[in-house]
Amino acid sequence: MKNILILGAGLSASTLIRYLLQKGEQNQWTVTVADMDIETAKKKTDGYKNGKAVSFNIKDEKNLAELIMQNDLIVSMMPALFHPVVAQQCLNFSKHLFTASYVSPEMKSFNEEASAKNLIFFNECGVDPGIDHMSAMKVIDEIRDKGGRIIGFESNCGGLVAPEFDNNPWNYKFTWNARNVILAGQAGARFLHNGKYKYIPYTRLYERIDNTSVLNFGNFEIYANRDSLSYKEVYGLENVETIVRGTMRRPGYCAAWNCFVQLGVCDDTYELEHPEKLTYRSFIESFLPENPGLSVEDNFCQYLKLNRNGEIFKKMEWLGLFTETPVGAGFKTPAQILQSIIEPKWQLNKNDLDLLVMQHTFDYELNGKKYRRVSSMGIIGTDKVHTAMAITVGMPMALAIELYLTGKIQGKGVQIPVKPEYYKPILEGLKPFGVEFFEEEREI
Repeated sequence: MKNILILGAGLSASTLIRYLLQKGEQNQWTVTVADMDIETAKKKTDGYKNGKAVSFNIKDEKNLAELIMQNDLIVSMMPALFHPVVAQQCLNFSKHLFTASYVSPEMKSFNEEASAKNLIFFNECGVDPGIDHMSAMKVIDEIRDKGGRIIGFESNCGGLVAPEFDNNPWNYKFTWNARNVILAGQAGARFLHNGKYKYIPYTRLYERIDNTSVLNFGNFEIYANRDSLSYKEVYGLENVETIVRGTMRRPGYCAAWNCFVQLGVCDDTYELEHPEKLTYRSFIESFLPENPGLSVEDNFCQYLKLNRNGEIFKKMEWLGLFTETPVGAGFKTPAQILQSIIEPKWQLNKNDLDLLVMQHTFDYELNGKKYRRVSSMGIIGTDKVHTAMAITVGMPMALAIELYLTGKIQGKGVQIPVKPEYYKPILEGLKPFGVEFFEEEREI
């Protein structure tokens, strides 16, 4: 019997937990779900004889050690900053570890010891990173195997609301961590385009956009992600001429969000004075220059060069930015206050479904000709618990765990799913869950 411990029972873990519980009944696995909110953990394990919910606090070292010691394979669905803490305990007790997060320098440093103990620390097996790696490497390896040379690679991903539930002026609702959306892009972006290194500072990130369409899901605009250059090594594309990764939003989103960037209200590095005394209106006003003759609305438009009758200003009004609604207690930084304003407006409603889209574009040379292959995927969530985001984050890792525990994949040390022995069975296993890529190719 194998004992699986899942640390964290949040939304992104929902599909993962359900799948491992179901497979556990067939394979004699026990699944322990640990969370600070014991009731959430109980809901996720309810109805399964092989499931158990326990209370857990990542800051309680003794509690963490006891839980890890009692199990064979550990799944960390905690925020990424806690993975090294979990990893160290996994090393202490010789336990395997699976996460969906990027391999941090701290995680990388565990490679030698994990390998020596014949442990696998499997990372970057969610959606982004995860499905992006696997679907990209599938095509890259196919092109290489037939003798092609890849000269350009672009990869874009976006989590949005499904089209039939897209009913607000921003054409966006939170499907992931709201705080991450507020702070998105603050590191700027760097990438390679036509052989030239390009850099975009945060203050210009939402002005430098591209556009695309994905299958039958309509049109999207794209802003560049942080560090695309690191993927040259990950994907073996050291000689590529273009490599850029981006985030997809609906048209019009970036221009509107750029207003917040220019205003400075996404800043999370300092606290405002007496924020509890602010209203939404006075919060916005505090970032505008003094203009006694103008209303806050007109001052806002003048400062940001907006048309008061235009679409961007309508988006701002819809958020309630200029109302006298009190900010309330507990919000101190500009970013925290902005999130508190936006979050109620961008919540998925009871019956709303989300959408996740991903698209890769590969330019390559073969036999003196140039070709472009576009690989696209879109998935709509099942319900508010098993969202598209939860499916695409949780299912790749669930499948990887199943494959590992049944001996169908092997490995030791710190791993990511870029090898064919990893990505082929996982991508195939994802198809019944609606995660399938469709490809088009043409000569250019």
